[in-house]
Amino acid sequence: MPYRRLPKTDAARLKALEALADNNEVYMVSGRFIDRALLADAQRLYASLSDAMSQYRISMRTQVRYGKRITTLQHNAMTYLSHFLQVLFLAVERGEIDAAALAEYGLEGEHIVPYLKTGEALMQWAPRVISGEKARVRRGGMPILTPPIGAVSTHFDVFKGMYDAQKQYQMRTQKALADITALREEIDAVILRTWNLIEKHFENEPPESRYEQCRRFGVVYYYRRHEKRIY
Repeated sequence: MPYRRLPKTDAARLKALEALADNNEVYMVSGRFIDRALLADAQRLYASLSDAMSQYRISMRTQVRYGKRITTLQHNAMTYLSHFLQVLFLAVERGEIDAAALAEYGLEGEHIVPYLKTGEALMQWAPRVISGEKARVRRGGMPILTPPIGAVSTHFDVFKGMYDAQKQYQMRTQKALADITALREEIDAVILRTWNLIEKHFENEPPESRYEQCRRFGVVYYYRRHEKRIY
C-alpha cells in the first residue's frame, strides 16, 4: 500500500500549497471539509513562499554573475597594490624613504607584502596604503611612480564598487533564504492539517477512488521499494 509523506523540499511545499490554494472544488464539496480560514492560510503561505523563492533565485543569479566579474577586478587591484608595496619596500631598503614612514601605511616589522589574495584583505590594506602614500607625499616626499598611487587607487575603487554590490546581493540572498526558512514550520503545519482533513473526508471511499481524490487535492503518496503500484 502506498504511504503518505509530507514535502521535504521548498519546491514540493510550494506545489502542495498551490494544489490547495487553486483547488476551488474544495468549496463545492458537500460539507466543505476544509474551512475558508485554513485555505486562506494556504493561499497566504503560497504567495509568501513563492515570493521568497523568486527573490532567492534572482539574488543568487545576480550574486553569481557579480562573483564572476569581481574575480578579474580583484586580481587587478591586488596586483597593483602588491607591486606598489614591493617598490615601497625597495625604496626603504635603498634609503630613499625613511623606514619610519611605513607606520603611516599600517606596515610594521619585516618588509614583507601582506596577504592580499582575498577581498577582505584588499579592503583592509588598500585604504591604509593609499592614505599613507598621500600623507607622505603631502609632507614633501617623492611619490612612487611604478605604479603611481593614483593607478592603485583607481583599480581599488573599481574593485570596491563591485565588492560592495556583491555584499549587498549576498545579504539579499541570505535574507530571502531566512524568509524561506522562517515559513517552513508554519507551512508544514498547514499542509499536515489539510492533508489529514482530506484523507479523513475520503476515508470511506474504495482505495482506488480514495487515493485518486486525495492526490487531486495535493496529497502525495509513495510506494516502497519493490512494491507493486496498484492505485
